Amino acid sequence: MEKRDYYEVLGVSKNASDDEIKAAFRQMAKKYHPDINKSPDAPEKFKEAQEAYSVLSDPTKRAQYDQYGHAAFQGATGGAGGFDFSGFDFSDIFGDLFGGSSFFGGRGSSNRARKGNDSILRINLTFEEAVFGCKKTININTSENCPECNGKGGYDESVCPTCHGSGSVTAEQRTLFGAFMTKTTCPTCHGNGRSFKETCKKCRGTGKIKVNKDLEVKIPAGVNTGNQLRLSGKGEAGVNGGPNGDVYLEFNVKNHPLFERDDNDIYLTLPITVTEAILGCKKDIPTIYGTVTLTIPEGSETNDKQRLKGKGVEDVNTGRKGDMYVVLKIVIPKKLSRDQKKLFEELSKTDLESGSEFKKIREYL
Repeated sequence: MEKRDYYEVLGVSKNASDDEIKAAFRQMAKKYHPDINKSPDAPEKFKEAQEAYSVLSDPTKRAQYDQYGHAAFQGATGGAGGFDFSGFDFSDIFGDLFGGSSFFGGRGSSNRARKGNDSILRINLTFEEAVFGCKKTININTSENCPECNGKGGYDESVCPTCHGSGSVTAEQRTLFGAFMTKTTCPTCHGNGRSFKETCKKCRGTGKIKVNKDLEVKIPAGVNTGNQLRLSGKGEAGVNGGPNGDVYLEFNVKNHPLFERDDNDIYLTLPITVTEAILGCKKDIPTIYGTVTLTIPEGSETNDKQRLKGKGVEDVNTGRKGDMYVVLKIVIPKKLSRDQKKLFEELSKTDLESGSEFKKIREYL
């Protein structure tokens, strides 16, 4: 069967960079790896991609292939399709793909110090709690280093005799794809690089214990829905002496019955009567800082807006306050008393159509 062009196999151009070739192979390997894809043609496609990558990722072999094509490797023994894969180490790329695993699923060395896992908690806040800040007691489930064995998992520690402390063993494996050098987790120490004469009973050798604890947190003023607060070092315990992970609090702020928030600005829709709009008035209105008196000018209309500088929310980063905007809404009464109706009828007999808006309509008619 005629071989396909290696660049076509990986779906890259002939001037693709090394990073592009590696990324393309990662994608193909993840799609067709026999441990993941159980379709009948997956092994053949995976083998084809592996062969293409082993050539194109090597500058010398790539130059030979670019000049002579597949003929450059005719007569080679072993490997897939006549190409010799002996000694070609795929452990790096398969380690990236499968989280440190070797070609056939064994995990690589895990004796290096690693940061503990982060976690995220979603916290509900009232409108006022978010605006002014508050203190919250939150409950978290996490892990800590075992106090009995100091996070080691056992007692009388010694270097693993099998991997000599590396946590992994390297071996050559021959498969239908050829021969590969693979790193697998040490079967003796399970990747820790050390062994113990006695396993810790409290943590059962894991080095960690699960705990439930309360944290008192100060929520800064000005947070909003979607904002996050990082609690450094409050996450799960690190591995092999690594630092603890972090806890992230993500906020969800409840709506307010009167105020609407837009970033650091506050909006209030203020209902006024027809007479208040026509004659003007003074109104006591609520703000998040208390009651203020607002002057409504005569001749006001619905959607007129007044700005109250500095009456908004304090910015969570700069401390600068936003503004408050009062939006007027003229409310037309649905029912009138006899006296009210009589007054409006008297008013209707006067000339209220002197404005330019009425004049435009009359001229058009």
